[in-house]
Amino acid sequence: MSFEEVGTRDPRVGNVFRMIADSWMLVTAGDIQRFNTMTASWGFMGEIWNRDVCVAVVRPQRYTFGFMEASDGFTLSFFDDGHGVSERDREVLSFCGSHSGRDTDKLAATGLEPFDAGAGRIGFRQASLILVARKLYAQDLEERLFLDPGIPREVYPTKDFHRMYVGEIERVLARGTGV
Repeated sequence: MSFEEVGTRDPRVGNVFRMIADSWMLVTAGDIQRFNTMTASWGFMGEIWNRDVCVAVVRPQRYTFGFMEASDGFTLSFFDDGHGVSERDREVLSFCGSHSGRDTDKLAATGLEPFDAGAGRIGFRQASLILVARKLYAQDLEERLFLDPGIPREVYPTKDFHRMYVGEIERVLARGTGV
């Protein structure tokens, strides 16, 4: 499958809320020799510091966390073609979210085909959209900073707060005829 580079405001980027929450994404860090990917349904995109950014959140116990820490960037790969996620892609996303790369070869199990999406960051040939991001900022979420005390009680009963990674979107690859 080939891709073409598009802008962050290109209509093919789609509805960010639906893509992240409903269609999910793969968060991937590392390089082509050694990387890990995990499924996420939390994150966001927007503009801050005069830059187009995406934000991924990863819990410290996730295998991907170490790759996020060691890498200068990450990718977000989406499999929604604008009409939802195929049954096959949903199975792949479910698998990558429920199995750890510590114990499982996710590529062998799912058939995902990685490639260098730019700057040594990993995209997947089956994706419909890939955001290639350079890390700008990372911070642990802290219980004391929640203004709604119900959120940490509900989402973090074991106090395993996410680390938030803000990445400047350097490239957007949409399934097409180029790159």
